[in-house]
Amino acid sequence: MLASIFSLNVIQTALELGCIYGLVALALFLSYSILNIADLSTDGCFTLGCAVACQVALTGHPILALFAAMAAGVCSGFVTAFLQTRLGVESIMAGIIVNTGLYTINLAVMGFSSTMSLVKTDTVFSLAKSALAFTGGWYKLVIAAAVIVIACAAMVGFLGTRLGLSIRATGDNAAMVRASSINPAFTITVGLCISGALTALSGGLLAQYQKSSDINVGTGMVTIALASLIIGETLVGKRTMVRRVLGVVFGSCLYRFIVAVALRFNVPAAAMKLVSALIVAVAISMPAIRAKFAFEQRKHNARKEVH
Repeated sequence: MLASIFSLNVIQTALELGCIYGLVALALFLSYSILNIADLSTDGCFTLGCAVACQVALTGHPILALFAAMAAGVCSGFVTAFLQTRLGVESIMAGIIVNTGLYTINLAVMGFSSTMSLVKTDTVFSLAKSALAFTGGWYKLVIAAAVIVIACAAMVGFLGTRLGLSIRATGDNAAMVRASSINPAFTITVGLCISGALTALSGGLLAQYQKSSDINVGTGMVTIALASLIIGETLVGKRTMVRRVLGVVFGSCLYRFIVAVALRFNVPAAAMKLVSALIVAVAISMPAIRAKFAFEQRKHNARKEVH
């Protein structure tokens, strides 16, 4: 039983999907952890990336499809930021409004069909299969890992620039940033545009990975990304920016592995949402549980010293 659960195939699939979904977790890291904004447009933006990538890939340009998906994600992020910074809409409401509107837009991009197929179409993974023939069956992981490594390196490098530091400062104290003659509306807009681009890129990669797109593929994506983010921060820590970014990817891979193990235990597909909710609940409560355990341990040690 254990051999089938921890088989190489399960680990490989978990790593592949972990790297792809890690881009969404990285996007949420920027919007939620850095900018302190609850962006609820993630679900619709992810589906938008899937739909746009499918349409462009069908024309015979799978690599261009990823850039097109990112451009669509930037547009989604810009609209969300515009509602917040220019029209005074609360961040949560802005995300809900954009997410609701994106459902119709996604349907329109998909030709008002609920599904799209890339079965007989070239994708970045099918192109890599011949180019990376020496890797055997690991070519999908090589592509997914290469994309997430580039995204992580770019994120760490960007957050160390003047603009990146301004975005980090905006999340900490927007009033201080405004007093420093930096426009927080601009930094929020840039941050949400980058976040949208990463989310849509993840959707575009997933569409080409599974050779299909579905109108509901993004449902619950913000929950999955939040779980990955919190798992990474809890287990890896957040002392440095590099550790925080790597923790996001690690959390995403670990989350996909837990889901894969649940499927190996013959958990019905209809119950996977409940499994995901339980994983998120445990991940969110872990910091509080660890803090409570540490407090009880210190109290116990203090009592021993008294006696």
